[in-house]
Amino acid sequence: MHTPTTTPSPVPPTNPAALLRAMFDAAVAAAQPARCLPPHLPAAPAKGRLIVIGAGKASAEMAQVAEAHYRRQGVAVEGLVITRYGHGAPCEHVEIVEASHPVPDNAGLVAAQRLRKRVTGLSADDVVVALISGGGSALLVAPDEGLTLDDKQAVHRALLASGAGIGEMNLVRRHLSALKGGRLAALCHPATVHTLLISDVPGDDPIDIASGPTVADPTTCADALATLARYRIALPDAVMARLRSGAAESVKPGDVRLAGHTCTTVAAPRASLEAAAEVARAAGITPWVLGDDLEGEARAMGTTLAGLARQTARHGHPFAAPCVLLSGGESTVTLPTDAAAAANLGRGGRNVEFLLSLGVALNSEPGVWALAADTDGIDGLEPIAGAVLHPDTLVRAWAAGLNPRTCLDRHDGHGFFQAIGDSVVTGPTLTNVNDFRAILITARP
Repeated sequence: MHTPTTTPSPVPPTNPAALLRAMFDAAVAAAQPARCLPPHLPAAPAKGRLIVIGAGKASAEMAQVAEAHYRRQGVAVEGLVITRYGHGAPCEHVEIVEASHPVPDNAGLVAAQRLRKRVTGLSADDVVVALISGGGSALLVAPDEGLTLDDKQAVHRALLASGAGIGEMNLVRRHLSALKGGRLAALCHPATVHTLLISDVPGDDPIDIASGPTVADPTTCADALATLARYRIALPDAVMARLRSGAAESVKPGDVRLAGHTCTTVAAPRASLEAAAEVARAAGITPWVLGDDLEGEARAMGTTLAGLARQTARHGHPFAAPCVLLSGGESTVTLPTDAAAAANLGRGGRNVEFLLSLGVALNSEPGVWALAADTDGIDGLEPIAGAVLHPDTLVRAWAAGLNPRTCLDRHDGHGFFQAIGDSVVTGPTLTNVNDFRAILITARP
């Protein structure tokens, strides 16, 4: 846990919700490609071609920044990147293709096939700049031998509903792909690949960002099978047969096709949380960064952090108010598998699930506000980043005819917060450093 370097004056904010939104906006701004990417772009090749490729929710904006950077140097650029629908950015020479996330579609399949062709037959004089960000696991869809798009869609749906962590999900996905787990970089051989990452995963391990298409993978098919068994995930027969055969192994450390490649993380959750902390300090609020890699069930996380916030608000322990508790990472939501419960599901995402659980557990605790949102602007399947929790949220919900606990049980966080006007809507932010959570405590013990 990060200890603040300064002690702000104990003056509570006059508009807690506005302060929380300012912190979230600062976190997103810190991860914008225009700010973080240019210092890390490699030099252009002396003789060969410069090819920009990529996949992820931030990849189009990254490509636009990279293209402008090289154009100012008079360097010709070409390439193709794949991003989520609505997350495109105009480029002149790098083609931008939009496809589906979090479940892949045919547009992503066709784009991935075209990307494979673009990097086939490169020379040792060529340089590839790979721009990789969160969301690439679904967008860079290239079923391994013997598998189909339907198989991959079934895999993604099952993993998303299982409660598995992002690292566990990506472990499975990169063993079922013709491009992930280092395979894309291997196709570029003998060209040199420079991978630039915007991290959306706890721990910032490159192999887990978009399932690591350009980095070596030390995990195995046996590890993938163990993950499926742990969460009792049922997948199509063709998928299971491919994993059991061992033929779906990824590119391993030491592979000569990856020799000389570089990999740099240009933006990560930690830096975004620090940017939010600076906004809090400027407002006279002590920030505490609990961690940038919190994982686990969103509902359980909400209950746990509610206890911490309540103890702080009532007793000044373990923190003194006014303060804000900041955290990042990626929580999970396990959905019901029986048909009756599945048919009764609402509209949700992991951030609003966390926030609604926090609100139910706090039960209108005075002096506690919170914001939880995804830094890419999309929580779950909808273009809603997250929501804000006020001390009177539950009171207003009951007045509107909503039962907070029932909404939580139905995983209807978006329905709940949208009905009372507390959703946070940003539109596509064109970056992605995972979840942002801030609990602001203004009450004095």
